[in-house]
Amino acid sequence: MLNFIYYPVSWIMWVWHWLFSHVTPDSPGGDGVAWALSVVFLVFTLRAILYKPFVKQIRTTKKMQEINPQLQAIRKKYAKDRVKMTEEMQKLQREHGFNPLLGCLPMLLQIPVFIGLFHVLRSFNRMATGLGQPGMSAEETRSLGNYAFSPELVQNFLDARLFGVPLSSYITEPVSEFQAFVEPGSAIDFTRTQIAIVVIPMMIIASIATHMNSRASVARQPEAALENPQTRMMNMLALYIFPLGILVTGAFFPVAILLYWMSNNLWTYGQQHIVFGRIEREEEEARRLKQEKLKANAPKPGARPDRAKKPAAVDGDVVAPEEDATTTTTTSAGPLAGLQRMLGLDKSKSTAAGSSDSSADTSAAAQGGDDDAATGTDADTESEKDGASTTSSGPDAGAAQRPSGGRSAGQGQKSGPQKSGTAHVAAKNRKGGSRRRKGGRPGGRH
Repeated sequence: MLNFIYYPVSWIMWVWHWLFSHVTPDSPGGDGVAWALSVVFLVFTLRAILYKPFVKQIRTTKKMQEINPQLQAIRKKYAKDRVKMTEEMQKLQREHGFNPLLGCLPMLLQIPVFIGLFHVLRSFNRMATGLGQPGMSAEETRSLGNYAFSPELVQNFLDARLFGVPLSSYITEPVSEFQAFVEPGSAIDFTRTQIAIVVIPMMIIASIATHMNSRASVARQPEAALENPQTRMMNMLALYIFPLGILVTGAFFPVAILLYWMSNNLWTYGQQHIVFGRIEREEEEARRLKQEKLKANAPKPGARPDRAKKPAAVDGDVVAPEEDATTTTTTSAGPLAGLQRMLGLDKSKSTAAGSSDSSADTSAAAQGGDDDAATGTDADTESEKDGASTTSSGPDAGAAQRPSGGRSAGQGQKSGPQKSGTAHVAAKNRKGGSRRRKGGRPGGRH
């Protein structure tokens, strides 16, 4: 039924045994070391394959811890609407690229391998009569292959010894099954006590190693994650329940399975140290780059921040930002820098206003002169047509010409615009004078 698991596990174990059998001596003790190393490196091969999923699991766990406050807020907000709560939580997880399955993938993939290894190790000795067991005799079990292993390798495995006991033996194994570990008719060369002496220390080591790995993982969790009841419950299981489970059930596991647990915890300890160290270095580098960027964008001590300035309108004229920036850059750094900046801004505004008033006076005077010239030219032209003198521009001349008749009246009417033009210039000058008094500095033409 689960041959798709049993055969790959047995083939990986076969490869490693073939390699180590050429290194270790050809003896029951040497064969035991070769088979033990094949089990250990079976675990290492599996964990190497699962290295990337393990890294993703760590990153997923950290991301889960980052968005956990937001998830708690969603649970609180939609406590009465389970459907809306689920939708919002899934939306938040998609936005942050969070996949809950990645957090469980390494553990889920190890479970089939553990089941496969346990079944392959038990299948070396098929004398058991329990549920699903074939109940073979010692001769039958030593003459049949076991998945990727030939009958010769099955006999080699049953005859191998690690610390004087078979690798597939366990404390609660019936004595009747011990016959499979020796040649037919030979005396059994080990006892249950010897199995216990080997198994119990391995149980304790595997239990403590599981607890230490869980403790190292919990120590890296932030305080916000520890406040979550579900996280606390999972931490309790990992810290105490799982190690205690190995300690209690170890009497039912073969020696090779306890080797599996010990080597798996050894790999986990080293892998956590490497992966967490690399992630911490990445986070430290990201924080350093962020601080350098903020430091580079920060203004120098005593200098004003370079802010974009909008053009200011003074009496209808637009002051360019460059002019304002020029006046403000003359402030000096020091205790009175703020006061100098404030006074400098007021001075710059006054200067801009005075310059605008002066420009207005100059343009008004120029306009008045042009009006005088235009009015005089019109008057001269009209006077030449009528043959009258155009030199009278004052009130006396107008009075002297009034009795002469209609043509003089027409000439008097022509002299009217000259007076109004002069008055217009005077009004312009008076307006410029009022601006000068208002601005507080002289300007314009006199």
